[in-house]
Amino acid sequence: MKVTASAGEGSVSDSVFVHVMEEQSQEEVPDGLTDGINYRDDETIQLVLHAPGKEYVFAIGDFNDWTPRSSARMKKDNDRFWITLEDLSPGTGYAFQYLVDGEIIIADPYVEKVLDPWNDRWIGEETYPDLKPYPSAYATGVAGILQTARVDYSWQVEDFTPPEITDLVIYELLVRDFIAAHDWKTLTDTLDYFSTLGINAIELMPVNEFEGNESWGYNPSFYFAPDKYYGPAETLKAFIDSCHAREIAVIIDMVLNHSYGQSPLVQLYFDPGTGKVADDNPWYNVDSPNPVYSWGYDFNHESQATRDFIDRVNRFWIEEYRVDGFRFDFTKGFTNTPGDGSAYDPSRIAILKRMADKIWEADPDTYVILEHFGSNQEEKELSAHGMMLWGHSRFRDVNNFNEATMGYHEDRESDFSLVSYRYRGWNEPHLVGYMESHDEERLMYRNLMLGNSSGSYDTRDLATALERMELVGAFFFAIPGPKMVWQFGELGYDYSIDFGCRICNKPIRWDYFDTGSRRKLYQVWSALIGLKISEPAFESDDFDLFLTDAVKRIEIDHGDMDVRVIGNFDVTGQSCDPSFSVPGWWYDFFSGDSLNVSDLNEPIHLEPGEYRIYTTKRLTPPEITAGLPRKTGELEGMIAYPNPVSDLLYLEPLTVPSLVTITGPGGNEWLVTRIREGENNLDLSALPGGFYIIRRMLPDSTCRFAKIMVVR
Repeated sequence: MKVTASAGEGSVSDSVFVHVMEEQSQEEVPDGLTDGINYRDDETIQLVLHAPGKEYVFAIGDFNDWTPRSSARMKKDNDRFWITLEDLSPGTGYAFQYLVDGEIIIADPYVEKVLDPWNDRWIGEETYPDLKPYPSAYATGVAGILQTARVDYSWQVEDFTPPEITDLVIYELLVRDFIAAHDWKTLTDTLDYFSTLGINAIELMPVNEFEGNESWGYNPSFYFAPDKYYGPAETLKAFIDSCHAREIAVIIDMVLNHSYGQSPLVQLYFDPGTGKVADDNPWYNVDSPNPVYSWGYDFNHESQATRDFIDRVNRFWIEEYRVDGFRFDFTKGFTNTPGDGSAYDPSRIAILKRMADKIWEADPDTYVILEHFGSNQEEKELSAHGMMLWGHSRFRDVNNFNEATMGYHEDRESDFSLVSYRYRGWNEPHLVGYMESHDEERLMYRNLMLGNSSGSYDTRDLATALERMELVGAFFFAIPGPKMVWQFGELGYDYSIDFGCRICNKPIRWDYFDTGSRRKLYQVWSALIGLKISEPAFESDDFDLFLTDAVKRIEIDHGDMDVRVIGNFDVTGQSCDPSFSVPGWWYDFFSGDSLNVSDLNEPIHLEPGEYRIYTTKRLTPPEITAGLPRKTGELEGMIAYPNPVSDLLYLEPLTVPSLVTITGPGGNEWLVTRIREGENNLDLSALPGGFYIIRRMLPDSTCRFAKIMVVR
């Protein structure tokens, strides 16, 4: 309609589009259509919107000049509206929205790509090339994209088998704080780092569209669209494909406890008067039943509409992106039972079992991991059903791993036994143990700020604090069951979780890898991870943990080999009962030294922070080269045995003579001697008890090192 006002020779005109509503067309949704976008051919799509109680809906977008004319009005079938769009240009991306009851404007909840009027402008061309501009002249709020004749990603790996649960070593990361480019392509280029470390699963913090760009991702808005701040969808698929080529599984963090206000499911039934969802909405509780822990708008998991939606979400990521598992955020909230969620809840158990069963219908090998933190009775039942659960050790409400690394042991504060599924009374190894996560304070930060000391030994010293991380790693990875590490923990990342603020961007310190003592920690953890994954003994259910005191021990018995891990978490030297299982030869994993055991309980002296891993099977010692004093030539390890030693020390035979120097505490040289090629031994009976470094210099100036302990 156009209105013109004239006065004399002048006139002013204005126009407005007016649509005269006709009677609502009632017609059943055609067979085979699902909610969202249904692609029929290269020129035709059909849209379906689930909107119970709504009167009418228009599909508006680039395909009809954003005009709610009669041809844009969707047909109604009870609780659903649908429309067929024809004569689309193949391969062209069309922005579109739904106009509901003349007032509500939303994007399709199932859309796989969105345009954001607030945040897209901050996404650079290098991150997301050729991103379609937001149609600001026509739209308000988030718009969706539909595109026919899309080119499917060509998967290179078709037969990937995820690692066994007992072998899992998961690396949790936030793309934003891991690589400055914050995109999938750069992360793909970084996969050598994970492979060398030994990681066999990467857990990504939420990757589906969330509000803002630089978020942790726990404020989700669209569940089928990857967040564009990390790059195009096909680069995410390429990342997953590349992980699979390296035998690395990919787990995504999924938030189905709640949504935030930009979600079309929220906006479709939002009551601006109360600031809550309306009580006739199909998916959410008007008020969360949990008055203590609540975020955003709480999903009603007893609603069939919610069940259908989350099943679609989970199946989509399994089939379209080939993810290998989910870590579900705050599953304690998957209930309508009032309270803080800590009590045993049969209704919540039923909800989670149903969801997991639907996931396993799509792919029976999919990992289902819960951030639950419920009662042990409930978690044990969920574990028995096949789900895994996040599990740290917070006995006495402190991070027991951190108390151990800092050197505090009063009232069992450093007892981290609860990271073991068996010590929780579970029958299945389904506890994903971790020392750090995105939600935990960094161990190194507290080591450096609050660590214990005695005399010159101080856990607040950087080098000492990093050695304590080696020590705790030896125990953490040895405890049977799946494990998870948080990004850069393997380099001793020491910025607080509250640096800036809890969820603020954190410094990305790849330069840590070039620091000798930090790189040594990386190498030690790599060796420990490789040991865990490669040796069947670490899948044994015949193990015991002795972790209540400062001197700790793990005993693992298995048909392939027995293992003893001993370590001194005190700040003074201590003796440790190794409690060997059998007499005979035992082998130090890191040094390769052998120990002929006759007395199973003969004490072994351990300096503060020292640890040993003994096995009944000789293993190839790992190459730990970083952090050692470097001379000319290649730095290598040296085999010297027995270790500990009381008198004669035997050195591996070489084909050339060498100069041997033995250095004790404080850098004092106790012995300098030249030895011939072939077999040699050194008489150390005159040396006091303690730790010594042996350096063996070859004619080409290459040096080999070994650390030994002399016992008296």
